[in-house]
Amino acid sequence: MPATVKGKLTIDGCELDITNPDKLLWPEDGITKLVYLQRLGELAPYLIKHCRGRYLTTIRYPNGIDGKSFYQKNCPQPQPPFVQLAEQSGIHYVHLDSLPTLLWLGNLAALEFHASFDRINEPLVPTEWVLDLDPSQDEEPRIMEAAMRVGDVLHSLGIRSIPKTSGATGVQITVPLQRDLSFDELRHIGLFIGEYLTSTYPDLFTIERLKKNRGKLIYVDYLQHYQGKTLSAPYTPRARPGAPVSTPLTWDEVRRSPHPTEFNLLTIGKRLSQMGDLMEQTEPQQLRPILEFISKR
Repeated sequence: MPATVKGKLTIDGCELDITNPDKLLWPEDGITKLVYLQRLGELAPYLIKHCRGRYLTTIRYPNGIDGKSFYQKNCPQPQPPFVQLAEQSGIHYVHLDSLPTLLWLGNLAALEFHASFDRINEPLVPTEWVLDLDPSQDEEPRIMEAAMRVGDVLHSLGIRSIPKTSGATGVQITVPLQRDLSFDELRHIGLFIGEYLTSTYPDLFTIERLKKNRGKLIYVDYLQHYQGKTLSAPYTPRARPGAPVSTPLTWDEVRRSPHPTEFNLLTIGKRLSQMGDLMEQTEPQQLRPILEFISKR
């Protein structure tokens, strides 16, 4: 067995051990751990912003994306002094609030970052509403068409939203919120939208939860948005060929029907320097009038 290669890195006054910097994490794309850590540094201001104040679940791939993986909720041990924790239901989550913490997780081959919808110390106050469009097929050429349909429906209701690639096969539609609705109230709105989409586009959408019963339809998942549940964070890498990154899009880009791998670890830095964070370019929306309309039906 070859000896472990180690180095040290000092970031913001914190010393990190870096192990096996030449290990290939995305072999087909030639992305080593060292390259990954460099790209995480580019993503850090955006990824940390969308994970800060939330409970973090990571997916680790010690031997790269072609090896075995595991989900991790509890903080890995030993825990460096600069890593902050957030406890919930007996689980001690990493609070991703700094660049040293992000790079420490990256060195542990945490390749995906999934953030909770509920916030630390504010569990019942959603700050966004998300509809997750989940294809039933591994390759779904209609996914951007589906996202556009959802965006059009929300726009017709006066709701501004941001589409985001999951980095895998799906698309998530996010609506920033004024803080006056509960998770349960948002589920009522989600059901209303889902039922409208399935009745209007029956050959495209379903709200059937069981994948085996969906056929080739795209699942409008309004149930995932709830306290205690997670979703791929904006700007998280994904452990898939092409090293895709979960990336917010403009609606004009959705109309172009891009492939998720267009937005990846090797290209995301330039995009962010040119476009900034699209997640922050839409003001919080007021959905209570929509809920009141639904309640009167």
